[in-house]
Amino acid sequence: MQDLKQAINGWRDDRLAGMCRGVEKESLRTRADGHLASTGHPQVLGSALTHPHITTDFSESQVELITGVHSSAQACAAELDAVQTFTLNAIGDELLWPSSMPCWLPGDDEIPLGQYGTSNVGRSKTVYRSGLGHRYGRRMQTISGVHYNWSIPQVGDAEYFGLIRNFRRHAFLPMVLFGASPAVCACFARGNVHTLQPLGYDTLYLPYATSLRMGGLGYQSDAQSALAVSYNSLEGYGRSLEAALTVPYPSYEAIGVRAPDGTYRQLGTSLLQIENEFYGTIRPKRTIYPGERPLHALRERGVQYVEVRLMDLDPFEPIGIATSTMRFLDVFLLHCLLSESPLDSPQEIAALMHNQSQVAERGREPGLRIACQGQQVELVAWADRILSEMGPIAERLDAVAGYKLSNATGLHRAALDHAIDALHHPEKLPAARVLASMQNDFGGSFGRFGLAQAQRLKASAAARPLTEIQMLAMQAQALKSRDDQAAVEAADSLPFDQYLAQYLSPARLTPRSVQRRA
Repeated sequence: MQDLKQAINGWRDDRLAGMCRGVEKESLRTRADGHLASTGHPQVLGSALTHPHITTDFSESQVELITGVHSSAQACAAELDAVQTFTLNAIGDELLWPSSMPCWLPGDDEIPLGQYGTSNVGRSKTVYRSGLGHRYGRRMQTISGVHYNWSIPQVGDAEYFGLIRNFRRHAFLPMVLFGASPAVCACFARGNVHTLQPLGYDTLYLPYATSLRMGGLGYQSDAQSALAVSYNSLEGYGRSLEAALTVPYPSYEAIGVRAPDGTYRQLGTSLLQIENEFYGTIRPKRTIYPGERPLHALRERGVQYVEVRLMDLDPFEPIGIATSTMRFLDVFLLHCLLSESPLDSPQEIAALMHNQSQVAERGREPGLRIACQGQQVELVAWADRILSEMGPIAERLDAVAGYKLSNATGLHRAALDHAIDALHHPEKLPAARVLASMQNDFGGSFGRFGLAQAQRLKASAAARPLTEIQMLAMQAQALKSRDDQAAVEAADSLPFDQYLAQYLSPARLTPRSVQRRA
């Protein structure tokens, strides 16, 4: 702990103050009765292709709300709240589902794919989603979550990859502390092999689960489980992904790129159609230029930020994530960055995958042991050690923010203390609270629980309308996004087949420095 305290105290205040974060929040639109909405992305929200803050994810019914980059958790939460309030008040009597696991769903083929207009880039987005549906089923793609994007100044590629390795090692901790999907609607699991237990007439669960979203029934891929991507360097990471993006995969070759009528089923037959298909608890990211491949951007200009992908929607929080949770993640990510980070190995990667499965399904089980450096250790003891090491980091961030710890506990320290308390009083953990509410108030029904939370969220947004200035600005942004989509469509000059062939060319994954040497 002394080394970490020395390390964080050695950083200048302005460097720590330069930490940035942003949030992407996915939510299903539902009808007033909690069943999936079949309506298209509402026109009043603007273009899903070009709007910077309101788009869709897999489904036309899956709204994605995106904040800008913020220097504080409070400002980030305030923007997300405003964008969500605008969205909720614009979608009529429809609701936003508050949980990561989906609402009452129709048949797989009735779940609508996201639509992005007639441009080449818009059509490719829909074809990509069609491929996801063929590969994994559309129900799995309706799972939603919160992505936390994070950066800090003066951090290079090697340091970011060290952070990522440690995050993957310690991912069990945020899964336990913030996992909020211990149950699912029975309709979601229909036709799947699983070990879930019945709870109520329409619900399945596991008694000690934290995040079924991150378990075997959730956003996972058996095909990708064989893809043991190493995070030891940007170069090695790039090589692993390039192979997955270019080498044909037999099961996906069997699907075919096109249907007999000539329509596209998927973008290609490789293990990954595009980079976004790669699942993981955390990703290295770089903002891309128009038409640029994400892997090319990473290789060409390095890691710009990391994207934390394991966070469940918290159904008890109006925006799906508490401001205190963001502050905890800031401290946790700094701990991952500052701690020693040995290189990973195939054996460790396999052990971490097993840990994730165990914690997703049994993370609150008393005495649960998971793998740590080749040994089985008690989860709570390991978590305690990490949380203890995070103390000096939280206190340093509070000092930079101007909190005087002699008079009052700073907000980062308070977030850490709350996590420690919840770890040792597991009935306070979000997953336990979800189950308790379902059983005590809704007859064990996940659907009824989710619908009640969605109705509360809707009522809260109606009771706290945006200011006139905010409303006019968001309406103008929606109109502009539709104009921007029209401009993209008018600028297309290539036939769609030719556009796809160029965009998916392996040469577009290679940085210019390598191309020049070749």
